[in-house]
Amino acid sequence: MCGIVGYASSTQTVCGKPLEVCLQGLGRLEYRGYDSAGVALVAPGMKSVAWRKKSGRLSNLVQDIEAQPMPDATAGIGHTRWATNGEPNDVNAHPHISQDGNIGLIHNGIIENAAQLKFDLQAEGYTFASSTDTEVVAKLLGKIANEIVESTGSPDLFKAVRRTARMLTGAFTILAVDVRQPGIVVGARHDSPLVVGLGEGENFLGSDVAAFVAYTKEAMELGQDEAVCISGSQVEVTDFDGNQVTDSKRFTVTWDASAAQKGGWDSYMDKEIHEEPTAVADTLLGRFDANGDLNLDEVRIAPETFRQIDKIIIVACGTASYAGLVAKYAIEHWVRIPVEVELAHEFRYRDPILTPRTLIVAISQSGETMDTLMALRHAREQGSQVLAICNTQGSTIPRESDAVLYTHAGPEIAVASTKAFVAQIVASYLLGLYLAQVKGTMFRDEIHQHVDSLKAMPQKIQQVLDTQTETVARAAKSLVNAKSFLFLGRHVGYPVAMEGALKLKEIAYTFTEGFAAGELKHGPIALVEPGEPIVVIVPSSRGRDLLHNKVISAIEEVKARGAFVIAVAEEGDPDAERYADVVFWRPACPTLMSPLVDVVPLQLFALDMAKDKGLDVDKPRNLAKSVTVE
Repeated sequence: MCGIVGYASSTQTVCGKPLEVCLQGLGRLEYRGYDSAGVALVAPGMKSVAWRKKSGRLSNLVQDIEAQPMPDATAGIGHTRWATNGEPNDVNAHPHISQDGNIGLIHNGIIENAAQLKFDLQAEGYTFASSTDTEVVAKLLGKIANEIVESTGSPDLFKAVRRTARMLTGAFTILAVDVRQPGIVVGARHDSPLVVGLGEGENFLGSDVAAFVAYTKEAMELGQDEAVCISGSQVEVTDFDGNQVTDSKRFTVTWDASAAQKGGWDSYMDKEIHEEPTAVADTLLGRFDANGDLNLDEVRIAPETFRQIDKIIIVACGTASYAGLVAKYAIEHWVRIPVEVELAHEFRYRDPILTPRTLIVAISQSGETMDTLMALRHAREQGSQVLAICNTQGSTIPRESDAVLYTHAGPEIAVASTKAFVAQIVASYLLGLYLAQVKGTMFRDEIHQHVDSLKAMPQKIQQVLDTQTETVARAAKSLVNAKSFLFLGRHVGYPVAMEGALKLKEIAYTFTEGFAAGELKHGPIALVEPGEPIVVIVPSSRGRDLLHNKVISAIEEVKARGAFVIAVAEEGDPDAERYADVVFWRPACPTLMSPLVDVVPLQLFALDMAKDKGLDVDKPRNLAKSVTVE
């Protein structure tokens, strides 16, 4: 879950760029973890690795370096941490250094056999200052590197890292530098992300492309159980046994560094909510072939295989799982096959029934969510087909899937997901329509009508942003001291209610629960007392009059008990206006499209609540953007 960056240039030029690249890269990766940050630098003539690390935000490290400048260098590594092993403090921050000071190492993941390795090293006289598993790897790597020097007469950090990687169990990406080889950075990955940036006279490593996108848009995927050695002029990739890898896939990043900056907005979350119209539009671009039929980005599943699919299981976590729940309603309606939505971390532990005719849809913004990755691997072992819905090129989940549908939402930096949610719904809907096309469950003109409805949604989302922002801000300010909230919805409004509740938990730290509105009288109504804020997603009365009336009845029930009701309702709905205390209005749209607009005021509401409380909207406590450990 940590952010890592590496940089190597020519050993002929010692300069400040390695530090610059590391600090700027960490600034763009801080959404992956912000408990502490650190850097390690090497250059010809150094007697030991130059390193600096500080707990807290990256700004603490920057201020420390400004007060006591670090030396120029030829290569460097940087790390921003989300603590999984050892509390967040200066000592546990990365980098960690080998016993002799020659090697600096950073790490993302969890080393499961660290305790045994540490015990063995202590028996040999090694000492430890931190309580992290990473320091164990640093000391072990230092030992192995010295053994190679003793046996061959020269250092070989690449070989040492590969040998160390073979001794580790768990999930990890490690980057290392050695003062004896100041022109290289070496990395290795197992179940944790690492991507290579390809420059001219310089090369880069990062946990994702945001680490180096300001310097190059050319990138290369690094596969599972592969190691990489970069210098200013060369990139070498091998497996952990040292066998050359020659088929690494290259790609071009489709966004630039400015997309990962606030651009004048108060927060990334605010910016990303306002980017939702563009995210939806971009996810729809280029989805038709010359014949007017839908196509996916990378399909390695034959149409005949799609025709035989008799069940879909969507696996995801958090916000992505709620996007999957929305998709369930549409796909079952359009394709007429059952759709299940599973929390990825529970999926493989319950021995699910999977066949070659089961399609697993893995939804992940980052493409590195470990729970989802392990679920799709289990599904593939059982012979099922896997399709990924993902926002990040070069990530693991699309690489290990049989097909991928990219959301093209652009970088999402704020920890609380917003534009990725609406883009995931759109991508899921495109998948449903594609299956309907392949299976023949809908006519072509029907499919085009639904696509046209999707194409109309960016303008409708913009309308919500243009007309409801002030109403939402006033409501948030009036309820800033509320101790709890309930969110209610039916049909596609149910997962939207749960997503709205999640946003309020994530960034406003307010106890909140989302329920299916029909469950209210089966228990949750006991929580309703005078003044209790309840947010209700009200379905349109057009074509869904029965559902609309039942939700209005639920509002009447809670109002009778003194609740304060916020309704999200279609413009002109007289019942919502009559019974709710506040209404967030949405433009008229088909029921299945309504989640794309209904969620927007709920995202804004959570944002405003957090801002009114003086909280850090983009970096909520205890959370990180990409959950790369189980």
